Amino acid sequence: MRSALLFAVLLCATTALADPPAPKDGETEAEKEEQAEKALKRPRLEFKMSGYGDLQFTYYNYGENQNRVGGSQRDSRMTFDTTRLSLELEAELPDFGLEAEIEVEFEHGGTGASMELEYEEFGEFEVEVEKGGEVMVEELVLTKKFGKRFSLSIGRFYVAVGTLSAYSRPTDYLATVRSEAETLILPNTWHEMGLQAKADLGLVTLTAQAVNGLDSTAFNSQRWVAEGHQLRFEMARARDMAMVLRADVNRFEGLVFGVSGYYGGTTRNRPKPDLVKACENADSRQVAPCGYVPAGLLILDAHLSLVKGPWRAKAMVLWGNLQNADDISARNARLSNFLNVTRTPVAEHALAVWGELGRNVSPLLGLNSDHKVEPYVRFDYVDSQFNPRAELFDNPRFARAIYTVGAAYTLADLFFAKFDFGHRRLNDSSRFRPENTLRLSTGFSY
Repeated sequence: MRSALLFAVLLCATTALADPPAPKDGETEAEKEEQAEKALKRPRLEFKMSGYGDLQFTYYNYGENQNRVGGSQRDSRMTFDTTRLSLELEAELPDFGLEAEIEVEFEHGGTGASMELEYEEFGEFEVEVEKGGEVMVEELVLTKKFGKRFSLSIGRFYVAVGTLSAYSRPTDYLATVRSEAETLILPNTWHEMGLQAKADLGLVTLTAQAVNGLDSTAFNSQRWVAEGHQLRFEMARARDMAMVLRADVNRFEGLVFGVSGYYGGTTRNRPKPDLVKACENADSRQVAPCGYVPAGLLILDAHLSLVKGPWRAKAMVLWGNLQNADDISARNARLSNFLNVTRTPVAEHALAVWGELGRNVSPLLGLNSDHKVEPYVRFDYVDSQFNPRAELFDNPRFARAIYTVGAAYTLADLFFAKFDFGHRRLNDSSRFRPENTLRLSTGFSY
């Protein structure tokens, strides 16, 4: 109900603001001229509405519990999912160089509290709060443009790390799902609040961001820092900030490649000041009289996107380092069950590598340019415990390779349907059973 109401409000607001007031019956010529003059003086307001939807139907030949000896059991199961419905509204005052953008995303038919069977905690059932409410505001940003090359933004926007900040729509990537390597160790379509500056220098586009940092209470073995995204509480704590720098080279037609870096603290964004240094003669009137245990998070990546003739490709290599991961792990192990975090030890380093390549064969099939048929291959490798410290068990389940082959069909850049086969192998293939997936994805993007 709330989802439908929100959509109606966005649509009505667009219509009401875009259309000038209708003339009233009985108006004199002078009044009509006055109204017309006011309309001419009113700043030009432009609107654009877009969105996408994604439905997925998946078959698995393995059970959900990877914690068993030998890996997941053999199984035959299916899941149906209303994966995402995203609505985006942009309003611009071009005469003033001002722009407002809002993106609202409905995930899995609406978000809220859910019950999960958590195998990382010995098969316990737990109620997990994914996000209060039924919708997620992923973008709410105000932008001031200075000419055609520079802009400043404030609000909630995508963190400019990896590929999903620029390529998150289902038609942006070839496979049925976003990269498992990227989304396993980083928040999926990572968005935070803060300030952003962009400069288009022609051959290079530079992005700088200052945003709130992550919360280290949710860091864990399997997903590294991905669950540190501050979504469990009403407000995001910004005691520890993060800086993001990104450079994308646009020198060659159809090819964009670049690098990005993220650095920010994570200790002071914990719900309680429970990761502090101990010292003598501490002042009890201060929250952390001896200071906090530093837990800086560094993430570096290199990425590329290619659209050239019939070929399409994307690739990324990402490495991360977490300072004092042993101290974080020791403190997290004693957290309350009510916080609903995994409490498994987190590694200092993580590594993610992925790439996909596809070719449009529709001309070979006698189809016109409205149709695109793209067979593709994808490879993902991710290790959330990359080169761990000596005292941390290097669990082979947390390093995995995924091989995917499939085909994508797109009609008029609006409708899509994809089908692929995925084969996942955990690090020690002699000990763990491989996992196979068949997935159908369909939807729209406009």
